[in-house]
Amino acid sequence: MTNPDLPPALYLPTGPAGPTTDGGTGAAVELRHTPDGRIALVAFTALDRLVDCCGAHQPWILVNTEHLPKIHQVNPYDVIVLDTELPVELRHHAPV
Repeated sequence: MTNPDLPPALYLPTGPAGPTTDGGTGAAVELRHTPDGRIALVAFTALDRLVDCCGAHQPWILVNTEHLPKIHQVNPYDVIVLDTELPVELRHHAPV
């Protein structure tokens, strides 16, 4: 069951696309480690918050909250962290 306090959709930072189980390619959701060692799904409640917190070059996907259990099956995480700024060293930069 999904947390009822979450909005109906979330913006998730992604990394490079990779192969999917159906033979296509898909975005790899980026997970982060928290200071206490848990694995976090970093999510944003609005696109402008993602850009402010991750930078203008961060790839992302929009996911309906009801699909979070499917993401958890493929990329297990311990906690969802909302609207949190990423340190500059973890941000994506413009392609060279």
